[in-house]
Formats: sequence, structure tokens, C-alpha cells
Amino acid sequence: ELKDSLLPDVKKRLEIHEDPKTGFYVKDLSAVTVKSAAELSAKLNYGKSNRQVRATEMNDYSSRSHSIFNIIIESSETDESGTKLFRCGKLNLVDLAGSEKQKKTKTTDDALKEGININLSLTTLGNVINLLVQKAPHVPFRNSKLTKLLADSLGGNNKTLMIANVGPAICNYLETLQTLKYANRAKQIQNKPVVNEDAKDAQLKQKQDELKLLKLQIQQLGLHK
Repeated sequence: ELKDSLLPDVKKRLEIHEDPKTGFYVKDLSAVTVKSAAELSAKLNYGKSNRQVRATEMNDYSSRSHSIFNIIIESSETDESGTKLFRCGKLNLVDLAGSEKQKKTKTTDDALKEGININLSLTTLGNVINLLVQKAPHVPFRNSKLTKLLADSLGGNNKTLMIANVGPAICNYLETLQTLKYANRAKQIQNKPVVNEDAKDAQLKQKQDELKLLKLQIQQLGLHK
């Protein structure tokens, strides 16, 4: 189930749609304009406060959901000729719920179903990561809502960084090992991201760089007067 944690009514169910040009997106997802790091942090903390958590035998505040916080940054700068150049970047902050075994969590009823769904979604995500590392001709992002939402974070025009949360306790050795293996697979994803800018701006900048290089070469040859 998809919920918008930035809305007061977090019980409202949302749906994923696909745009031929931009890919998967969540219909009716809220978007807020912020102008400072403090405003951004406040929105992040508000969304975090609405996250689904539940106490288990392994964790008093166990995350029972995956959380995604999308940040879109737009910027513009003026070049030497007075032309404005626009750029756009997107940062996806993703907090995955941990994989848990029922023998340790001792969950029942709804909590047990949550754990099963969490493990299933992580398995599907792991399969997608494996295929990306293998550079497979087809990657099944459509197999789950999670992989749809993370399609442009893993296989698109981006850099991917995974931070693994592990502990030194011997009793959690298997969970720690599994987490490290998961992160190691994600580490092997190799993309070649390029700057998101207007095609005309990019072409203009390229010509300007070429012109600077030619001027430098003329100076080095001693032909400049």
C-alpha cells in the first residue's frame, strides 16, 4: 500500500502510474516548495513522524514500511554572454525496512503479514539489483511497487549509494551478513550519469568550451596579437 506521509490523512491509498517519457510516478502525491535546509528538514521529520512502526521482539520501534523522500533541485546560472543556463537534479532518500525472521520477531496477525510483505519486496528488489549488475537486457522493475518507485534510483541517470545498518551482536550474525551481501550487490551497480540540463544550453556550453580551447591553442602557438 502506498501512503503520502506529508499529508494529514496518511490513510489515503495512492496508485502508481507510468508516463512514456518520465517513467513511473505516484498519482496525487503531494509536492512542497522549500527555500532552505531548515524547511526541508522540517518536512522530512514530519513525514518520518507519520511512518508505520511497530514493536517486535527484535526492535521496539521496528519500521513496518519502506520510506522514500524525493528532493528535486533546480538551479540556474548566467554564463559570460549573459545567457541563463538551467539544470535540474533529483535526490531520492530511501529508508528500507529490514528483513526479519518470524522466529525472532515473534510477530502474529497483521504484524506477521507486514513482515512477509517486507521480505517479499526486499527479495524482489534484490533480484532487480542482481540483474542490473549483470547488465541483463531486461530488468523487471514492474514486479513490485517498490522496484517501480526505485527504477530511476537504480537503473536510470544516477549514482547509487547504499548505507547498511548493522550491529555487532552475535545473535544477529545472519541478519548482518545478509545485509552486507545485499549492500555489496548494490555497490556493483555501474551507471554513467550525465548532467540534467536543457539540450540547447548543453550545446551552447559545448561550443563555448570549444571556442576557449581554440583561443588557448592560438595563444600557445604565438599567433595571437
